[in-house]
Parts: sequence; C-alpha cells; structure tokens
Amino acid sequence: MRKRTIAAFSASLLAAAGLSVAAGPAAHATAPCDGTYSIAVGGWRSHWDTDRFYNVTQHVGYPTDIPNGASTQAGVDELNRLVREQRAACPGQHVKMMGYSMGAAVVHVWVTNNWMSFGNVNAILVADPKRQGPPGADGGTAVFGPAVGAPLAGVDRFFGNVPVKSICDRDYVCDTSANPLGYPNDHITHYDVDFDGNHHTDDANEQWYNGVWSPW
Repeated sequence: MRKRTIAAFSASLLAAAGLSVAAGPAAHATAPCDGTYSIAVGGWRSHWDTDRFYNVTQHVGYPTDIPNGASTQAGVDELNRLVREQRAACPGQHVKMMGYSMGAAVVHVWVTNNWMSFGNVNAILVADPKRQGPPGADGGTAVFGPAVGAPLAGVDRFFGNVPVKSICDRDYVCDTSANPLGYPNDHITHYDVDFDGNHHTDDANEQWYNGVWSPW
C-alpha cells in the first residue's frame, strides 16, 4: 500500500511540474504493411557508393568507412531495430533482407543471431565476405578475420531455418580462390541484376557460385 501511495505521489509531482510518466513506445511501422517489407544493407563506401539496391522498401544506414567488426555490429543493430519495429506494427508481413559485401556480412550475422526468434523472413547475400565455400574458396574474412574482428571475422552457414540465397561470382571478397588483383573491378561489375529487389523471390534458398546454381 505504501509503495502505491509513493508512486501516486511521485506521479502527481511530475504532473504538477508539467511532466508526465512516459509509457512504453507504441509500435511504429517504417513502411506500409502491405506486400513484402524488403530491406537492403550496402557495403563499404570508402571509394564508391555500394548501396545500389533498388526496388526495395528500406535501406539501412550504418558506419561504412572502415570494414571491421564494430561497423558490422552497428549495421546488425540498426537492421535489427528496423525489422523488429516493422514486425511489431505489421506482424503478418514477410521480411526480405538483402546485403552486399560488408552489408551481406551484416545480414549474415543478423540471421545467425536471430533465426530462432524471428520467422517469416528470408535473406539475399551478394558477395558475402563471411561465405563458407569449398576448401580454399571461403570468403575473405577467412583470411582477414583477425584484422577485422568479430562479428565480421570468420565464415559459416549458421542460418537455421531461414531461406538464404548466396551469390558469389569470381570475386575475392566472397571467394579467396579468385584473383585478388581483380578487386575492385570484379567486386563491382558482376552483380548488376542482383541489386534488383524484385529479382529475388521471398523463399529463395540456394547458392549461385561463379554462375552455377547449387542447393545448400
């Protein structure tokens, strides 16, 4: 009883001062609830604008000047905020998330961390540096992991039950068996159609490696 009295008295003091007791934030959609909510994460922008996805609902802003674990985690956090905010307001809506280069690593990490708690979602990974490939053909963070730090470091396929489409085409960023001298030209010229959000279905679960399709 005493605790309720103190709480009521505190609230009355706030009201007298022209303040209010804040309620929890209302669910707020970042986009309409109809159709698929498609969200895209661009890559490293130090030399060029790599956020080239189009026909998408939302783009994720995050620090991209330095490709390292801290930047990747900032992207994961912002992606998580946006998709969960949208899901809270539009609980039945499908989410399609797409990422390129470091942005693909952002989406990759998000799926690994959230597949058990977030359904009705699929992911498109274009030139994923965390791509786990055949022996000797993993993504670049298999080599540079210690320098960039977690969660960008390392390669894996920890996607749970989320449909994931991975695309890597003669590109050292996602395939260390490719010619490293081809970067950056190969990294920015092989994927034009893949930046079209409408090019990818909501249930794509497959790999495209050097133009050849294979299942997971």
